[in-house]
Amino acid sequence: MACAAARSPADQDRFICIYPAYLNNKKTIAEGRRIPVSKAVENPTATEIQDVCAAVGLNVFLEKNKMYSREWNRDLQYRGRVRVQLKQEDGSLCLVQFPSRKSVMLYAAEMIPKLKTRTQKTAGGDQSLQQGEGSKKGKGKKKK
Repeated sequence: MACAAARSPADQDRFICIYPAYLNNKKTIAEGRRIPVSKAVENPTATEIQDVCAAVGLNVFLEKNKMYSREWNRDLQYRGRVRVQLKQEDGSLCLVQFPSRKSVMLYAAEMIPKLKTRTQKTAGGDQSLQQGEGSKKGKGKKKK
C-alpha cells in the first residue's frame, strides 16, 4: 500500500470529502458543522452539494451509501458523501477560486439556497403553512 504522498492527487480516493453535516446550520460544531452558522444552510443534502459543485466545474462524484460518523439519524435524507477533486495530476489547483476544502464548503453553502429545488420548496411551503394555521383555530381544550 502506497503512502498518501506517493499517490496522485487526481486519484478518486484523494478527492476531499464533504458531508452534508459540515454545512448544516442545525448542527453544532461538536455535531460536525465546519462553517459558521451565519453561512450554513438548513438541512443540505449530498445531492444538492453535488449539483452546486458540478455546476461550477469541479470534478465531483456522489457516494450515496456513505454516512457521517457523528450523524445519529439514519434517514436517507442525511445519507451521502460528496467527493470533490481540488488538485490535478501535477498538484496544481483544478479551479483557482477553490484553494482549500473550506472554500468549497463556503461556496456550496452560499449556492444551495439559490437552487431551483430550494426556491420552489420555500414558496410552496409558506402557502401551506398559512392555510394550516387557519384551520387550527378553535381547536383546543374546553374550558371548565
